[in-house]
Amino acid sequence: MGILIRLAVSAVALWIATLVIDGITVTTDSTGKKIGTLVLVAAIFGVVNGVLRPIIKVVGCAFYLLTLGLIALVVNGALFLLSSWIADQLGLPFHVADFWPSAVLGALLVGVISWLLNMIIPDFGRDKD
Repeated sequence: MGILIRLAVSAVALWIATLVIDGITVTTDSTGKKIGTLVLVAAIFGVVNGVLRPIIKVVGCAFYLLTLGLIALVVNGALFLLSSWIADQLGLPFHVADFWPSAVLGALLVGVISWLLNMIIPDFGRDKD
């Protein structure tokens, strides 16, 4: 149940990013297709982050220390742009126009909104001892 809640939260965060940032678009008129696209892109973004982020952190540990963690903004933007490319390869109508500012700000906005929504919505799958 927890993974479905997180997927829905990420989809809502992506939807808000498409409304706020001009370079992030979902090019479909149907509301059902738009919701399906956002859910699939949220799943892609979650898998990309889950698989690549730990590898990048280990390999680029020195850069994280050297920049006091600010390289994470660049990494998040690159992973967001990679998710857009994967969605395009799968034929999903989701597109991020460019790295700066669309991908970086989009990843930052999705991260902040997801964090806020995850704080508000209880996680039913975990004990809070």
